[in-house]
Amino acid sequence: MRKFLLYSVLIVLCSCSGVKKTQEALNSGNYEAAINKAIINIAENKNKKSNQPYIALLEEGFKKNTERELQQIKFLKKDGNPANYEEIFEAYSRLKSIQQRIRPLLPLQIVEEGRNARFNFNNYDDAILSSKTKLSDYLYSRAVTLLNQAINKMDYRQAYNDLKYLEDINPNYKDSKQLMEEAYQQGLDYVVVEMVNNTDKVIPKRLEDELLNLNTYGLNNLWTEYHTNRMSNLNYDYKMQVSFQDILISPEQISEKQISKERQIKDGYKYALDKEGNVVRDSLGNRIKIDNFKTVRCDFYQFTQFKSAQVTGVVNFTDLKKKQQINQYPLASEFVFEHVYANYDGDKRALDNELVSLLQLARVPFPTNEQMVYDAGEDLKGNLKTILNRQTFN
Repeated sequence: MRKFLLYSVLIVLCSCSGVKKTQEALNSGNYEAAINKAIINIAENKNKKSNQPYIALLEEGFKKNTERELQQIKFLKKDGNPANYEEIFEAYSRLKSIQQRIRPLLPLQIVEEGRNARFNFNNYDDAILSSKTKLSDYLYSRAVTLLNQAINKMDYRQAYNDLKYLEDINPNYKDSKQLMEEAYQQGLDYVVVEMVNNTDKVIPKRLEDELLNLNTYGLNNLWTEYHTNRMSNLNYDYKMQVSFQDILISPEQISEKQISKERQIKDGYKYALDKEGNVVRDSLGNRIKIDNFKTVRCDFYQFTQFKSAQVTGVVNFTDLKKKQQINQYPLASEFVFEHVYANYDGDKRALDNELVSLLQLARVPFPTNEQMVYDAGEDLKGNLKTILNRQTFN
């Protein structure tokens, strides 16, 4: 019973908290947030008693939001600036969207007042279509002007954004797709990628290929295109140079550690004797046995194979048009090969279990220097991905 009461109190508290936040959103003029919160709660169960406050809040929020949106639209139209077409179109679209979300919930009864909530719905279709036409003409005209008068890549990118938005709201408008592709190609930053080995060691071809396979890095930069193979018909904007500065590979080492172990173990049994040397028997007449212990010893030899490789370098970004270095990032990675095996001399029953398990291992061949460099390069891929995702050009 106590658990049920506690659960009920928690539900009431959560409900009150939700209503309070919705009321706060309404009071602060964040009408859309208040409407969204109310619709979500009402949609779960519009007849639920605890959802009654949301119905009243939805009614109030809808009325205030509609009034404000229509007043703003009226002002924007009166202003007469073509740049307002987008805001006008979006406002009409929002008004229609809210009505479409509320309509399936109707009727909504306000029990205390004995009436249904009132929502003055309007048909905004003509207004949406009209504003979309004006906005489409404006976006297209502005994009064409930008393409014809572009001074830099940012102009092309703005034209692309206008055409992309135009394609979203009015697909296949005139030749917007073709112009959008043109704007995209002109707005791209082209980066040629080079790899330089300034060390006296060989960089494995497999590592080079993997480092330069930029498709595996999941890059998400719309306006940057990296080329590992220079194209003769392109004027590159930037160069990214991955330069290996030093590769240190340690000698192959085997260290030895000796551990001496001693332990008492059971070694059969003997019969218990009394002071006179006679065999002691239990109450049933059976001879009493006593465990016999003996001390065993073992010398344990642990061997550790060790080899390490350190790779260091830098990534330089250069502006090819200004012939200036714009960024430099360090690259560093280390790979350690370590293998432990063991043997023994004596009675291995003296050894702990974790030592016995090492006796099953044997010496293995050391990795080649090339393999060590490749394994050290695994971390370099992650470092390079971080650099590429962080680097911006404009």
